Amino acid sequence: MTDNADFPTDQVEMNAPVTMVATQRDDVDPRQLRNTGLHPDFWYPVARSRDLKRKQVVGVSFAGQPIALARTESGAIMALENRCAHRQVPLDTGAVSGEHLQCGYHCWTYDRTGRCVNVPHAMGDNGRMPTGIKSYACREAYGLIFIFPGDQALADSVAFPDIPSAGNPAYKTRYLDRRVNCHYSFMHENLMDMYHQFLHRRLMGGIKTLFLDMREGDAWIEVDYSFVRAKGAQPIGEKFILGKRPAPTTERDRDMMTIRTEYPYQTLRFWTAGSTEPALDLWNVYIPVDAEQRVNHTFGLMMIRRPGIPGLIHLLWPFIIWFTEGIFAEDRWIVELEQDAFDKQGEDLNQEVFPVIRGLKRVLTRNGLPLRGNAPAA
Repeated sequence: MTDNADFPTDQVEMNAPVTMVATQRDDVDPRQLRNTGLHPDFWYPVARSRDLKRKQVVGVSFAGQPIALARTESGAIMALENRCAHRQVPLDTGAVSGEHLQCGYHCWTYDRTGRCVNVPHAMGDNGRMPTGIKSYACREAYGLIFIFPGDQALADSVAFPDIPSAGNPAYKTRYLDRRVNCHYSFMHENLMDMYHQFLHRRLMGGIKTLFLDMREGDAWIEVDYSFVRAKGAQPIGEKFILGKRPAPTTERDRDMMTIRTEYPYQTLRFWTAGSTEPALDLWNVYIPVDAEQRVNHTFGLMMIRRPGIPGLIHLLWPFIIWFTEGIFAEDRWIVELEQDAFDKQGEDLNQEVFPVIRGLKRVLTRNGLPLRGNAPAA
């Protein structure tokens, strides 16, 4: 697809370029997207740093894999398969001792590699320690705890997410941390397709979306939009997020939003006309919780540029929270309805016409893995 001929012309800004930069593969069937699992060979957040205190253990899950996270006495993070090799009970019922994790049943003790280092009772005749359990590479950054759930031999060679605005003092960060009952792909589609602003008409008012451009690669796709207000005043929450608007410039004569899925992460950046730095910089990833991947946990960082008046962002923050919570609630409601429709129909019957979402489906399908029981026939 190299043009927008099959997209309704009354919804596309006339004379806007549409660019496709990729060689498309013919072996991808986007109709299988809802039966495609998220590829595990990436770094994924599974918890907030603040939710794992020193000497604490919590249980999390990635696509049905139960994982025990523990913070040792030194403050280091360890991530182990959430089961004791002895009686298979969850290790998140255990305790941290120094730099080790002890099972809460018989005190079998594990180090951060999953090796069993102590069994308090008598062992078998050979006197050897039992086989340990699986461990996961883990890192802590941006106030999140990341694990590498896939092939552990690849962990050091796979790029870690780069989110420069998260450490930029010019921005204040809001954390997104919520469970949503849908396949992760519905979340990507919801954010990528800005024509869904109609869903938010109660909070956003009359917004007209202008599609500008799209670009696609084998593992990524991005789209540019602009917006005009068709009716009504700018909502107060939106006004607080975007702040004071500079005068338009030749380089940036309009507001512009760029949304990018770079597998498996998704970003959104919004510039007001005349600005050189984004007013809003969003990073999201949707972590499948269950083996069927019909539930996801969304982790995100929403970086909002601080206004010029020192301290003003803190006064505005409650209004920003209220406004964004309303938007997120509507998004969750609608994507869960999409998942419910898919489950009842048993297949993807969507009549998708937007080239951006067609491309997104290709990216997510070609880079994921078929879920068990849904692999294509040989």
